[in-house]
Amino acid sequence: MAAVVGRIKLGSQGLEVSAQGLGCMGMSASYGPAKPESDMIQLIHHAVNSGVTFLDTADIYGPFTNELLLGKGLKGIREKVELATKFGISVDDGKFEIRGDPAYVRACFEASLKRLDVDCIDLYYQHRVDTRIPIEITMGELKKLVEEGKIKYVGLSEASASTIRRAHAVHPITAVQLEWSLWTRDVEKEIVPTCRELGIGIVAYSPLGRGFFSSGSKLVDQFSETDFRKHMPRFQPENLEHNAHIFELVNEMATKKGCTPSQLALAWVHNQGNDVCPIPGTTKVENLNQNIGALSLKLTPVEMAELESYALSVKGERYHLAMASTSWKKADTPALA
Repeated sequence: MAAVVGRIKLGSQGLEVSAQGLGCMGMSASYGPAKPESDMIQLIHHAVNSGVTFLDTADIYGPFTNELLLGKGLKGIREKVELATKFGISVDDGKFEIRGDPAYVRACFEASLKRLDVDCIDLYYQHRVDTRIPIEITMGELKKLVEEGKIKYVGLSEASASTIRRAHAVHPITAVQLEWSLWTRDVEKEIVPTCRELGIGIVAYSPLGRGFFSSGSKLVDQFSETDFRKHMPRFQPENLEHNAHIFELVNEMATKKGCTPSQLALAWVHNQGNDVCPIPGTTKVENLNQNIGALSLKLTPVEMAELESYALSVKGERYHLAMASTSWKKADTPALA
């Protein structure tokens, strides 16, 4: 299914990005061992040449190795790309902590700039909100970085509606990154409406349910020992059998529409509105091409509602308790996306 990757305005501050982005985390971390660098650079170039120019990374991915990878991959094509990275999760001797103090913000930014080998970051997110530091203080430092010309736009990730409002009052927020898919829809109650009220763009990570809507329960057979999805509640045996039925229903509709289940699930996110940019991750060119195909798939309101009804009874939380914590003190791998 061929499709053209159009452009959208992300938020109301002037940032324009490809209608679909590329989450780069899995190239280097979290979903098993890092993939061969040369292959991933080829994938990045293929994405950009295909019109997928909105690239998403974070300092914690690796840690640090994903930004280094993008730095190499962007050589010669930096001007074609909208580059987003994140700060806010500190790692020290295997322990994770959320931080948002000004000195940390600036140190993280300077380190990311060096690893990415660029002179400016298009969209800089606070990855997780430090509840010990007033958001106004963190935003104050980000505002300074914008005024210094080092950051073009500011974003938040996994922030509450009230935090978004407070941050936006200090400096305009361009985008909020959040998990949004057929089986993760809690953001629709408060966060999405708040973003729309304030003119903030929405960046949907894990729009394919961390790969579940690509292959269903068979996905767990592919998990390596270092894949953090092994520990996620929705992939545990007590929940997986039930959730597999959701995939079967999605797959049946996809067959009727002549597309793949992953394209159907991704199209559902695209059909949420032109202020939403999903950033599915992949390490394979064929999957990237398939994801692009979702852009040309139109769904009727009846089809949207039917898809939503399938996943109403999903079993299992998004993360296990150590991942869901806002301040990790254990050596467990946190929810990095």
